[in-house]
Amino acid sequence: QVQLVESGGGLVQPGGSLRLSCAASGSIFSINAMRWYRQAPGKQLELVATIGTGASPNYADSVKGRFTISRDNAKNTVYLQMNSLKPEDTAAYYCNADVTARGKWSTYWGQGTQVTVSS
Repeated sequence: QVQLVESGGGLVQPGGSLRLSCAASGSIFSINAMRWYRQAPGKQLELVATIGTGASPNYADSVKGRFTISRDNAKNTVYLQMNSLKPEDTAAYYCNADVTARGKWSTYWGQGTQVTVSS
């Protein structure tokens, strides 16, 4: 089986920074796209950032210039560096990844990590 485990969430003041990590483990042959989503209370799930294996990353307009997605293929890990955080960034953040494992391609999700931006 494949598991994605996020870490790095927490409470931060407006203007602060956090770095989220998401590590994939299991019988992984390859990972294609990796993404970060978020969901604030009472709101729909929002795609925050996507990183593929070769193309430039993509970002939601709401985080452009403040968030940076990156990946370490050797560690099967994706990161989300979040700077200049705002109260409206408060949400549960989830990673997902398109993984080939045991001859099958599937999209897997992590369990989520809470980010709270508040003074």
